Amino acid sequence: MAVHESRTGVPTHYAREGPPHPETLVDFRIALHSIDRSGLERALYDVSVPSSPLYGKHLSTEEVKSYTSASPHSLAAVIEWLAEYGITDVQLESTVHDYLTFSAPVHAANDLFDTDFHSFVHIPSGKRAIRTLQYSIPRDLVSHINVIHPTTSFDLAKPLSISVSYGKRSSESSNLNSSCADTITPQCLQDLYDIPATPATQPSNRIAVPGMIEYWAQYADLEAFLERLRPDMPSNTTFSVEAIDGGTNPQGPEYAGYEANLDTQYTVGLATGVNTTFISIGPNNTDGAAIGFLDIVEYLYNMTDPPQVMSMSYGYEEWWLTPSQAQQICDVYMALGARGVSLIFGSGDGGVSGAERNDTCTEFLPAFPGGCPYITSVGGTYSINPELSTNFSSGGFSGYFARPSYQEQAVAPFLENLGDTYSGLFNASGRGFPDIAAQSHNVEIITGGETVYINGTSCSGPIFASMVALVNDRLIAAGKPVLGFLNPFLYNNTQIFTDITAGLPNAGCGTGGFNATTGWDPITGLGTPNFLKMLEAAGL
Repeated sequence: MAVHESRTGVPTHYAREGPPHPETLVDFRIALHSIDRSGLERALYDVSVPSSPLYGKHLSTEEVKSYTSASPHSLAAVIEWLAEYGITDVQLESTVHDYLTFSAPVHAANDLFDTDFHSFVHIPSGKRAIRTLQYSIPRDLVSHINVIHPTTSFDLAKPLSISVSYGKRSSESSNLNSSCADTITPQCLQDLYDIPATPATQPSNRIAVPGMIEYWAQYADLEAFLERLRPDMPSNTTFSVEAIDGGTNPQGPEYAGYEANLDTQYTVGLATGVNTTFISIGPNNTDGAAIGFLDIVEYLYNMTDPPQVMSMSYGYEEWWLTPSQAQQICDVYMALGARGVSLIFGSGDGGVSGAERNDTCTEFLPAFPGGCPYITSVGGTYSINPELSTNFSSGGFSGYFARPSYQEQAVAPFLENLGDTYSGLFNASGRGFPDIAAQSHNVEIITGGETVYINGTSCSGPIFASMVALVNDRLIAAGKPVLGFLNPFLYNNTQIFTDITAGLPNAGCGTGGFNATTGWDPITGLGTPNFLKMLEAAGL
C-alpha cells in the first residue's frame, strides 16, 4: 500500500467527533487517471494561443474524451482490486473523466483504504460528514487512480458567495443622477469601458450564470432593474432557467437572492441582446462543495453546443481541497476551455487571505478556483478617473498550481520588485491571480423590490463576462470562432487594459497585503478592460 493523500491535522473550523457506526454506508467516487492529460493541455493551448495555426479550432466532446478517458487497463485493475474486498456493485460514470462509483460500509472502507474514517463536524454550519486525514491504495494502482471522494477534502462549508456587504434604500427615493464615482450602473460601465448598448444579433450566442446555495434569480427584479437602469431595452427581456442536482428557481420577494439577481441583471442588462441562462444548482449531490462545482461544468461540457461564456460568482479556499481534488476540478475547466467556453470567476473578497477576510492566518491563503490556470480570475476596482484597487480583491499565488507560461513575462517583474517582502508567506512559483479586474464597489441592483448596492468581485465577474459575450457576438457574425479560453489572448494583448497603479492594498493574514503597481499585480491583474480595444485585438 502507498499513501495516496494525507493531511497533517484537522483543518481549521472542523472538529473530529469520533468513528461512525461500522455499518454506516458511504458513497465513494474514484476518479481514474486520463490516458493523455498532457495531450489535452497541448490541444487547449493550440486552440487558445492567438499565434497558433489551430487558434479557434475548438474541440468536440468526442475529441476531448479521446484524451480524458481512462484506459481499459485502469478500469480492469481498479475493478479487480475492489472485487478482492467483496465490492462488486460498481458503476462506471463517464463524463469529462471516468469515475467508478460504489457504496461501502465504513468498516470495509477502512480495510480497503488502510485508514480510519471519522465523523467530522464543520463548526460554523454544524454540517457533518465522514472523512479521513489519510488514505492508501495499492502501490500498483497509483498510476491508475487520481483521487477518491469523500476522503481528505474538507469542503463541507457552503461555497462562498463573493459578495461581502450591501446597503439598500427604496426604489422610489433613488436618485437617477447619482455620480458613477459613488454608484455603478450599466450606463456607468458602458461609458467607462466603452461597452455598446446596441443589441447583439446572434441567437447562438449565450452566457451561463450558475446559482448555488439557494440564491434564486427573480424575473420581477430584473424587469424593475431594466425599467430603471436600461430604459432603452424592452423591460420584459429575461433569462432562461435550467436546473441540475434538484435545483429550483422559486419566485417572490422572500426568495430573492442578491447574488443571483446581481449575476442575471449584469449579464442581461449589460450584454444587451445576448441570451442568458440561469443554471440553478440544487442540493442533490454527493456531500461537499467540490462535487457541486464539478457537476455544473460537467453539465455544460456534455452539451452539444454549450454556452460560449460562463460567469460564476462563487468560490472557496484552496486548502478546502487536496491538491488532487483541486486538480480534478481544474482539469474539467481545461476540458471545457478546449471546447471553446470562456470560464470567468470573481477572484474572491478576502484579499491575501482567500475567498473571505481572515486576519488570523499565518500564511497567505489562495482562493479557488482563482489559482486554476484554465479559468480567468477577475479582481475588483472602485472609483473612476482614475480607477483604484479595492482592499477586498483576492489575489496572490496558488499553493497547488504552477505558474503557466502565458503569464510568466507579466508576473516576473512584479515578483522582482517585491523582493523579499512577505517571503515564505506565499508560493512565489505559483499561478498568479487575478488576471484582470473590473468595477466591484457600490454596484446597483434591485432585489426583493429594493435598490441594493453590492461590494465584491461577484460584480466584476459578470461585468467582464458580458464584455466577452459581446465580442463573441461580433466574431460569430463575422464567421469567426469565439474567444474560448481567454488567458493566452489576454496576456498577449495587454494593450486592451487600463493599468491600475494605485488604490488600497488587499490586506489579510495580519499584513497589509499586495499593492497595485505598474504592470500585472495580484490585486488587479493586468488592469481593467476596454471593449473597443478588445474588438481590435480580436481582429474586428
